[in-house]
Amino acid sequence: MPCMTQIGKLTIDAPFFQAGLAGYSDTAMRLVARKHGCPLCVTEALLDQFLINGGKALVQAEIDPDDHPIVGQLMGSNPEDIAKGCKILVKLGYDIVDINLACPVKKIRKKARGGHLLSEPDTAIDILKAVKQAVGDDVPLTVKLRRGTDDSAVATSNFHKLFQAVIDQGFAGAVVHGRSVTQKYIGPSRWSFLKSLVDEYGQTPNFNIGGSGDIWDAHDIFRMIAHTGVRLVSVARGCIGNPWIFQQARLLMDNPDADPTSLAPTIDQQRQVLLEHFELSQRIHGERMASLMMRKFGIKFSVHHPAPMDVKDAFIKVKCLDDWHGVLEAHYGLSQSQDCVAAL
Repeated sequence: MPCMTQIGKLTIDAPFFQAGLAGYSDTAMRLVARKHGCPLCVTEALLDQFLINGGKALVQAEIDPDDHPIVGQLMGSNPEDIAKGCKILVKLGYDIVDINLACPVKKIRKKARGGHLLSEPDTAIDILKAVKQAVGDDVPLTVKLRRGTDDSAVATSNFHKLFQAVIDQGFAGAVVHGRSVTQKYIGPSRWSFLKSLVDEYGQTPNFNIGGSGDIWDAHDIFRMIAHTGVRLVSVARGCIGNPWIFQQARLLMDNPDADPTSLAPTIDQQRQVLLEHFELSQRIHGERMASLMMRKFGIKFSVHHPAPMDVKDAFIKVKCLDDWHGVLEAHYGLSQSQDCVAAL
């Protein structure tokens, strides 16, 4: 199993990383993931205009000293503006700059951002050229894409035109989500498309192809590698509320026959991570915002609890900080840990 992966100047020691996740992958989530074995993390997609205009968005883009190596993911529609945004990320100390040509959210369609640029390959290529000219070889550049806008022949042609441009412009790699833009998150990720991509472009020197879509547990990471031949796997929704997936993946790196469930989190470990995540979130966002964010994280964490539906329902009802701590006391307290041990 290949472990060391070179992305331009950067080397990581595992073939997987935490994806950028809108509304989730902030500094707190990334730091928790790193403590559980994640070798590389991606920010939420940052809008070029927000960075250029400065203020709060620029402050939020600053990097915690412990949050390296880190990928700054940028989204925009104007080549000149997105190039300026990339230069800001380089100045802030990001280890890799990634251009988001994958986001399928409907509200960004009118502004031709994210995955919707796949239907305008010439504009997207102009963006790639502007970014490369602005950044040069200061840091590695990568791109996140979907396999196309839809299943049409035109969409496939546009994708390959753009993908070839990514290589021609000297980018260090591309991560491709196996769903189309119109699919959003409905239906399976087409791993066969990723395999065909590796078959066609996989021998390109100094260029990594990564895959994304339907990674729900540690085994899925290595299933994707085996099935498609990608060198990197993006762990997205499967790691929300589940930082242990990275620890379990490292176990499989050491021993492919190991059982990842042997590292399933105990009640004590779940409580510890929830508290740590909250403390980080509170430090970054303040008490009120942290309470709101940890409500949705708590809902995701609940799947690991022996009574997942009860815990999920309890987190859903959280309206304030006291409610959130009440759920932890009721479902993750010392008595709960003792009950679980007694049941074994």
